[in-house]
Amino acid sequence: MSWGYRYYTKPPLASQQRQAAKREKELKRELGELQPIIIEGGKIAKTWWGMAWNKNLESYADFQNRLGRGRSYCKNGLILDLRVDKGEIAARVSGSSIYMVVIRIDKLSDKKWQAVCTACAKRVESIGALAEGRFPHELADVFMKQGEGLFPSPREIRMSCSCPDSARLDADPLLFFKLRGVDPNELIKKSVEEKMRNLLANAGKKSGRVIADADADMARIFGV
Repeated sequence: MSWGYRYYTKPPLASQQRQAAKREKELKRELGELQPIIIEGGKIAKTWWGMAWNKNLESYADFQNRLGRGRSYCKNGLILDLRVDKGEIAARVSGSSIYMVVIRIDKLSDKKWQAVCTACAKRVESIGALAEGRFPHELADVFMKQGEGLFPSPREIRMSCSCPDSARLDADPLLFFKLRGVDPNELIKKSVEEKMRNLLANAGKKSGRVIADADADMARIFGV
């Protein structure tokens, strides 16, 4: 006796990729330039920020079932377009059809952000160093502390399915700060202010040289 059920059989990967390439061309004609996820090698994330994003999500049971499927779409070249903006990640994914994934993430609270800025005082040299993950090891613990650091907890994330946003953060780590609604320059500014305060406090008769050194630091970090 037939109940009329129809089961979906997933096509072979090569067929999925051919379909994705066709859909990508169609989307380009419709939307213009796309931002697909392209993975080189076996690892989705290689930078500190990309790997830390994955590690944060993996630490929560809420996302365990979603991450595997997201990685599969990513590694197989099925993410046709993925964009990170303030408080939102939006992606177009090739599956049984093209579907839209929108993930909304709460802005980092002022209290948490100021606590992170204070912890970073005199310890982050430049925006370039921050993006490349070149900072003291203990700051990684500050950034990733569950419930208090920079990375969102499950209650701060609202999504319909998983997508591999870590790959986009890997390519441009500073998008992470845009996503959380904060300005990374504030971390550098705090470090410079603390350094200048200490220099001036101990300057004595050498204040002229100290101010010149501080000006040189400002020029090196901010390019002014």
